Amino acid sequence: MYFFTASSGHTLYMGKDKYENEDLIRYGLPEDVWFHVDNLSSAHVYLRMNKGEKLKEVLPEVIMECCQLVKANSIEGCKKKDVEVVYTRWMNLRKSNSMEAGQVGFKDESKVHKVRVEKNNAIVNALNRSKTEASPDLQALQEERAAEIRREQKAVRKQQEQAEKIARRQAEEDKRMRSYDSLFDEGKMAGSTNVSNPYGASEDQSSAVAFEDDFM
Repeated sequence: MYFFTASSGHTLYMGKDKYENEDLIRYGLPEDVWFHVDNLSSAHVYLRMNKGEKLKEVLPEVIMECCQLVKANSIEGCKKKDVEVVYTRWMNLRKSNSMEAGQVGFKDESKVHKVRVEKNNAIVNALNRSKTEASPDLQALQEERAAEIRREQKAVRKQQEQAEKIARRQAEEDKRMRSYDSLFDEGKMAGSTNVSNPYGASEDQSSAVAFEDDFM
């Protein structure tokens, strides 16, 4: 498998033959974007985006570098002045048992992008200067990334559960305080039934007068 470094620092990689292409189709990562010359035989080139990066955030020049790479590595396409290149997220690739090695379809055609590309040797030469060859364990890399995603999802779920727990406690505390305030208000009402005569004395003042007479 061949590896290249894009002008942005992104890693690009390409299968050497249809059998390596088959492995790339099977063992891609969620961050991968697949490129191929439309309706012609060509190499399968992948752009590995950064984690969390969206396809629309990838610089146009990086997309063009990938397109130039598949054009240059197409037996028919490299001879043509221009070709149409298709690209989509790896997760949108569809593979069935009836397909030949290296052949793919798409789960959602609306997520497939097309761009017309004219030959640009300067771009291809710059990429070839960064070219290296390696044989990574694609299956192990995919399993490692899947495990990492599971850990990330578990951490997110844990944070959500903690936030929900705090929210429930706060709701219970608010409910308790509202209940306490209600009881306090009712207590005030019960303790002030006769504000103008707080001692419950009769409107008849004769007893008070008699009480005062004892001290005169």
